Amino acid sequence: MRPYALILFDGDCGLCNRVVRFVAARDPTGRFRFASLRGEAGRRECERLGVQVPAGEPDTIVVTTERHAWIRSDAAIEIARRLPWPWRAAFALRVVPEPLRDAAYRWVSRNRFRWFGRADRCAAPTAELRARMLD
Repeated sequence: MRPYALILFDGDCGLCNRVVRFVAARDPTGRFRFASLRGEAGRRECERLGVQVPAGEPDTIVVTTERHAWIRSDAAIEIARRLPWPWRAAFALRVVPEPLRDAAYRWVSRNRFRWFGRADRCAAPTAELRARMLD
């Protein structure tokens, strides 16, 4: 059983890159590893767990463990659940019905490039973050 959760993200999205850096900075015990949805490791993981990611322009974040996958708002809440306090408190959003949470998630997703930009290339990660990237 692997000892970490894998966050699969859109490597071209400025928001996604910021989320990865945010999580890594607040995860000193290394509970998370990271991979691009477009990369080989991300594609293999999605295939292994039967996760359907839109072709071309992935607009979601996926969190996986050995046996389970969460997508969209469920993935964001799962990330929060695994972070230390006070970030863990965001797990309380689980009480909001999933269709409402995912509608908000999709609204942010549709606007993410306008608000946060598109990453022409991945910003140079620290050595610690690079060690946690699967591809």
